Amino acid sequence: MKKTKNNGKKLWGGRFGEKTARVVESFTESVSFDKRLWKYDIEGSIAHAKMLGRQGIIPKKDAALIVKGLSGIAADIEQGRFRFREELEDVHMNIESALTERIGPAGGRLHTARSRNDQVALDIRLYLRDEVKEISGLLEKLRDIFIDLAKKNFGVIMPGYTHLQRAQPVLLSHHLLAYKEMLERDLERLADGLKRINVLPLGSCALSGTSLPIDRQYVAELLGFGKVSANSIDAVSDRDFVIEFIAGAAILMMHLSRLSEEIVLWSTEEFGFIELPDAFATGSSIMPQKKNPDVAELSRGKTGRVYGNLMAMLTIMKGLPLSYNRDLQEDKPALFDTVDTVKAALEVLGAMLPNIKFKKERLLSTAGEGYSTATDMAEYLVKKGLPFRQAHEVTGRVVRHAIEKGTDLDGLSLEELKGFSPLFGTDIFDAIRVQSAVAAKTSYGGTSPGCVRAQLKGKSRSKRPS
Repeated sequence: MKKTKNNGKKLWGGRFGEKTARVVESFTESVSFDKRLWKYDIEGSIAHAKMLGRQGIIPKKDAALIVKGLSGIAADIEQGRFRFREELEDVHMNIESALTERIGPAGGRLHTARSRNDQVALDIRLYLRDEVKEISGLLEKLRDIFIDLAKKNFGVIMPGYTHLQRAQPVLLSHHLLAYKEMLERDLERLADGLKRINVLPLGSCALSGTSLPIDRQYVAELLGFGKVSANSIDAVSDRDFVIEFIAGAAILMMHLSRLSEEIVLWSTEEFGFIELPDAFATGSSIMPQKKNPDVAELSRGKTGRVYGNLMAMLTIMKGLPLSYNRDLQEDKPALFDTVDTVKAALEVLGAMLPNIKFKKERLLSTAGEGYSTATDMAEYLVKKGLPFRQAHEVTGRVVRHAIEKGTDLDGLSLEELKGFSPLFGTDIFDAIRVQSAVAAKTSYGGTSPGCVRAQLKGKSRSKRPS
């Protein structure tokens, strides 16, 4: 079939008597960034064409021709033979224009019973559905890395912190599994949000639906959507599902940023808890001795980008009257950047973490410093019958005495301790040993070896969305 040349004419240009100003074309175009939706635009258009033909809205032979033409365009894009043109504004118009050039007037039937308003809403949902599944897969891998690290380092004791001050000794495995719990909740948020992403908007048209006898349920089945949108105005004009995804991504990045902060701290000489792999560190242009945790620092820094994207989306949406407004074109840069940032952070941290070396002796030696078993001394007195507030007061005075004397709690004699309370016996010294303190934390979810083993044996409650 002879191709039809478009020559850059706007597909909506019939109403206008003047050519669009060049500065307006540059300002309003979105194809520079929304072209990454091409696969989903074609996927949605093929389903739409099949429905139009099945319903007799367009001739079946034209529907078949459209499907064949779109498949050919997809092949050209995949092989780098397709040129996206700025003057055609967006990915939708580029593909439709190319289709008409390729198959002739039949291509003009494709846009029957749809608008770019419901078309772009469809493309974003298809795109985000795939990306949520991919991100969830990366999250699962990172979660499993924490489980593996916890198993590999089981029994290693480290100082636990509050206010960045040494607080109580804990198992390193327990600390690592805290991140596993965070990532589990991130998975749950993504899976829950997917239910609201997986809703078909196509068929809403510009805002009011269509008088043509379309079959939206058939399109939903072709594209694997679980639901069909119930209100055409809402379907084309809201992006709350995008906001929800970015909000979940922001929480995820917050968790990764906290992890990154600990990697930065723990790799310092002052902490000395870990040794970073050379392949995941950088040097200084002036100080030859430096080994910098740039991967962790950048992960921490990139969190701000995702926060910014969330605020951008909320700001874009907050003042829009129903229904569609061109402001919504700006949803895609925020969404795309969030997806790219989250995936990059998950991938690089997932590659780095298994290669981090934990300095076990340093972790253990610092776990008992700073009077970290003082609470265990207080609980010892509680077990002897002393009310907790009195036990807390007695232990506080013991700690002050030890500080003045320049010794640890186990450096005090039994006679000294009895001077603070007659309830102290020789068994106090075992109770305030670091190993004993850790083993004693048997409450559900605690840091005792038995509790941590139970965490490791427990099945993960969150799985990748299917």
